[in-house]
Amino acid sequence: MSRTLRTLAAAAAALFLATACNSASTGGTSGPPGGAGGTVRGVTADTIKVGGIVSMTSASGYSKKDTDLGARARYDRANAEGGVNGRRIDYLGAEDDGQDPARNLAAARELVQQKRVFAVAPMSSVTFAGADFLDSRAVPTVGWGTLPSFCGPKHIYGFNGCLVPTPGGTLNQTWPEGLAQVLGGAKGRSVALIAGDNDAGKFGIRTFTQGFEAAGFDLAYAKAAVPAGSLPSDWSAYTKEILRSGPGGKQPDAVVSVMQTPYNIGLFTALKRAGYRGVLSDPTDYDPGLLAKDATRQALDGVLVLLQFQPFEADSPAMRQFKADVRKAAGGREVPLNMHMMTGYMSADLFLAVAARAGRNLTVESFQEAANGFSDTGTLVGDRSEPKGQKESFGCGALVRLTGGRYEVAVPFRCYPPIPFR
Repeated sequence: MSRTLRTLAAAAAALFLATACNSASTGGTSGPPGGAGGTVRGVTADTIKVGGIVSMTSASGYSKKDTDLGARARYDRANAEGGVNGRRIDYLGAEDDGQDPARNLAAARELVQQKRVFAVAPMSSVTFAGADFLDSRAVPTVGWGTLPSFCGPKHIYGFNGCLVPTPGGTLNQTWPEGLAQVLGGAKGRSVALIAGDNDAGKFGIRTFTQGFEAAGFDLAYAKAAVPAGSLPSDWSAYTKEILRSGPGGKQPDAVVSVMQTPYNIGLFTALKRAGYRGVLSDPTDYDPGLLAKDATRQALDGVLVLLQFQPFEADSPAMRQFKADVRKAAGGREVPLNMHMMTGYMSADLFLAVAARAGRNLTVESFQEAANGFSDTGTLVGDRSEPKGQKESFGCGALVRLTGGRYEVAVPFRCYPPIPFR
């Protein structure tokens, strides 16, 4: 071979290697997926590799571990029904980020760079440090849209939409409108909002302040004041301020906590002991497992919990299917249902629905094309629509009340018109 030909061959080989490396690092899509020469990350001729990121453990003891069971339940049924366009879901399970931003990013890197997943679903944590990495690497990601990272990035989706939008988006009014029904109207009613002293808490106060005021409530108190990294041993500084925050220094009609279970137990117990007689509400304590301990059951008795999905007490075909799927994934055992199972289940469900519409030629590009203009109706989270869900929530929800050791539906599941977020 002449020197010229050898030079050209070497250059061609170098170009091929550079292209292959670039494709592998970014989830490239050259060649038929799963076929000879296919380079779609996580997709073979008969499988789609998916992983999850979930806060299994935390410093406070709060755990979302059952998110993994819910996702597995939905993927198991999909596989039993033949998979997605002839491919079974190879679900690797969820990585534990321990509610630590560094671990969240590390988990995202491991799933993409080492385990080579096509998608991350579910993603459920109070931190999402891996969002920019996943979006930049074109990894379809589905989870609970309680963080700003679910609102806007091209490849990231909330299973019930974007719950914390940027200005120009909209706000879900389930919570304020539901509490207004419980209180017989919002006019003349006061509400106190409290959250953790972190970015999520501050953003929660900002959004719910707008929502409750738009519904007609008087805002008595709104602070992201509770240390987010350590559970207070003495709640008196917060309870005294809250109890005097209503009109004329009286108690507010409702206290709304935008915090996790261990914090809610401490706050609500302290408020009750201090003589609070109004409505207590939070978005996290819908979990029959919490009722095993007398102290926890007493602390949460009477509390109204916000749901953004059909209550487990609903008798709809979709709810019966969910229960059957979870029971099967749990080895045939009846396990106490909780909202984390639903988070995993519906994250997987949205991924499956979009992937099915992408067709047999599954690539990141075909997934994104299928998501752009996607819609369906009557799911456990209401009517879904994309890319609407990357800017606003699907606007549906319910309130349940813990009474006498069991949950009851206080405000049935329905959808409310959203309001503009400022």
